[in-house]
Amino acid sequence: MVMADAPYLVALALLEQEGKRALPLNGKSLAAAAAEAPDPGDDGRTLVLELLLRLWQRSEEGALQRAAGDASLLLVQLPLEVLQEQLPRLKARWVDGGASADFHAELAALAIRGWRASIARYEPVRFTAWP
Repeated sequence: MVMADAPYLVALALLEQEGKRALPLNGKSLAAAAAEAPDPGDDGRTLVLELLLRLWQRSEEGALQRAAGDASLLLVQLPLEVLQEQLPRLKARWVDGGASADFHAELAALAIRGWRASIARYEPVRFTAWP
């Protein structure tokens, strides 16, 4: 696998703050072994937790609300070219008022695979296959 073929693991959050949509994200390239693993593992947990810490800091600017229910916090594997070219356009359309269902369908079509991230009290971050 050449570096250009290495997928990226991206955590993203669909949210609303003070009546405005936002879609912050956090990502990193994956090694071949991690890209083939059945679960996003520690890389996925780290990305999600870093993103959640950024959101927590952002809460000082106003109340945050999930904008897409249980599918508001996602982790996806994307090819580099999708990350660079298509994800910014998809993000902009959703932030500008696009339907969440359309965003999810387009993201699922672009992703190599994906997960919803969730947590229950006294349990670690859990990943459920998405869509």
